[in-house]
Amino acid sequence: MNTMTIIWLVLAVVMAVAEAATVQLVSIWFAIGSAAACITSLFTDNIIIQAVVFVTVTAIALAATRPIAKKLKAKKAEATNADRYIGKRAIVVTAIDNDKAEGMVKVDNQKWTARSENGEVIPEGSQVTVTAIEGVKLIVKKQ
Repeated sequence: MNTMTIIWLVLAVVMAVAEAATVQLVSIWFAIGSAAACITSLFTDNIIIQAVVFVTVTAIALAATRPIAKKLKAKKAEATNADRYIGKRAIVVTAIDNDKAEGMVKVDNQKWTARSENGEVIPEGSQVTVTAIEGVKLIVKKQ
């Protein structure tokens, strides 16, 4: 094994480990290109040919798999029954103060943690409209 074979092999392993550690599909193509260049280095000592193989195989792998990877990574919003609260009116049962992480509203006889859409403090007893849901919190705006 010559020096370039070892360098390409180490690069392929490092990129594969980085991919496994991040799971973000950012370095797998480089690992594939490095592996191809490593194999090429067994047949030729010409670094330019090895680099061309690396770039070409990386580009082909990227072009071939990126659309598939994007589809797999695409986050699909799952509708929940809670979506029915968006647009409804609610009554503030505990004053809403985003800075203090406090606030609760009652909508359809259900109490929910709430936060103000624009950060304003909304006093208890106020009527609000639900504009969004973030996790288990309703985002509301004062009417």
